[in-house]
Amino acid sequence: MRLARLLRGAASAGPGPGLRAARPNVSRSLTSDSGSGPAPERGVPGQVDFYARFSPSPLSMKQFLDFGSVNACEKTSFMFLRQELPVRLANIMKEISLLPDNLLRTPSVQLVQSWYIQSLQELLDFKDKSAEDAKTIYDFTDTVIRIRNRHNDVIPTMAQGVIEYKESFGVDPVTSQNVQYFLDRFYMSRISIRMLLNQHSLLFGGKGKGSLSHRKHIGSINPNCNVVEVIKDGYENARRLCDLYYINSPELELEELNAKSPGQPIQVVYVPSHLYHMVFELFKNAMRATMEHHANKGVYPPIQVHVTLGNEDLTVKALSTESIERLPVYNKAAWKHYNTNHEADDWCVPSREPKDMTTFRSA
Repeated sequence: MRLARLLRGAASAGPGPGLRAARPNVSRSLTSDSGSGPAPERGVPGQVDFYARFSPSPLSMKQFLDFGSVNACEKTSFMFLRQELPVRLANIMKEISLLPDNLLRTPSVQLVQSWYIQSLQELLDFKDKSAEDAKTIYDFTDTVIRIRNRHNDVIPTMAQGVIEYKESFGVDPVTSQNVQYFLDRFYMSRISIRMLLNQHSLLFGGKGKGSLSHRKHIGSINPNCNVVEVIKDGYENARRLCDLYYINSPELELEELNAKSPGQPIQVVYVPSHLYHMVFELFKNAMRATMEHHANKGVYPPIQVHVTLGNEDLTVKALSTESIERLPVYNKAAWKHYNTNHEADDWCVPSREPKDMTTFRSA
């Protein structure tokens, strides 16, 4: 299904193609003025409960690309996002509420919760507004940009909350594993929400507000992302950190193999910032492994990076010079990117269910 068709479906009375009911017995409309279903309860808890009943709509890179390059329409995007964003926010807010009480009470986690609550309320202000009103469309784009900026520091703030929790109460292995399970889902959800916010703000926020998207990009997507250039950028920035910490750093040896178009640079349709963050984590890990494993020798072998593009997959491997084995993994973020198995087509629709950690609230 093309994204334009999916976006148009968001304006219909029922969940339909724009929003799918999370459970078979939930089929009421998200619109309160259609007469086909009750409006969500007033108050934040009632709104979260209502919107969390619906599953986020899976979106592929191709759908983002098709909509942004051919059928980009600010009104259509508005009609979709005013329903889709509350659903995605409510789903992860529901999971936040399942965290241990002592973790929820930390100042940092409460701050993160306040950001999500404020963003949800701001989006719901547009629930019943007309898509034909130019000021409404303009104000919505302003709101999207404001929400995006508000959530810039979600990752370090949530991490600080976990640190506060550990310092005050300690962590047993079971609770630690459950919290990590939540964090994995939380950060993946944030990526998907931010992708929607960025696409809308970059496509439609350039008229006197926000930043104009690069001419080569469609929103945040580069249809011809040069993989090697991004890898080299990630290496240079990781190297600066390595130099600061170890007063030295390994060189880079890069091998590029384009099996799809032999002899041509590897280019893919991708979000450059996403690729950068992944390779940056890989390089930080590889550099630490190299520096610590060869600390007594005083000579540091280069990091060998193999970049291979096949008919279906792009593979990036950081290897030691002494074997074909991967370097030891020190940071969990790097380990995630060694795993090539995807749980779902869309980042925010994991195959596993959220864990109810209320049984661990005494921790």
